[in-house]
Amino acid sequence: MCRAGAGEAALVRAAQRGSADAAEELFERHWPALHHAAFLVVGDGAAAEDIAQEAFLSALRALDRFDRRRPLGPWLHRIAVNRAIDYARARALRREVDADGLDVPAPEAAPAQPFGGELLDALARLDPDHRAVVVLRHLLEYTPGEIAALLDIPRGTVNSRLRRALDALAGELPELKT
Repeated sequence: MCRAGAGEAALVRAAQRGSADAAEELFERHWPALHHAAFLVVGDGAAAEDIAQEAFLSALRALDRFDRRRPLGPWLHRIAVNRAIDYARARALRREVDADGLDVPAPEAAPAQPFGGELLDALARLDPDHRAVVVLRHLLEYTPGEIAALLDIPRGTVNSRLRRALDALAGELPELKT
């Protein structure tokens, strides 16, 4: 059994050897951040829950390929954000109806946000690729270089997506203009 105070590297080693306790502890440590990141990209609490769970399970299946010298969190974020981008793209292609258009109560799985719904609405109108870089940079506080590595895109692409996204957000949210 793994202790709650065990270091992440020890937990990863134990999980790589098949310890369910270590995998559970890693899940408990990273679940809130994974769910939050997925929610910020897709804007749907239930979908974010599914995406975060699938991302974590995918990471567990690939844990033998994880470089233990690196932190686990960014690797998990990469998987979750890429899955969230794929979900958002597929949803846009299917032109799904928002829950607002249905007589269905909103899911309670959405994490509490330190910012208003106006920002979330504006983010939701961005292309998924642009939304992801804004979420990673300004809400999850990754550097552009880290985002480039996480999304496996050139740093210049990160910078141009950020600029386009921030310009679009500034057009919708006057309080963002400086």
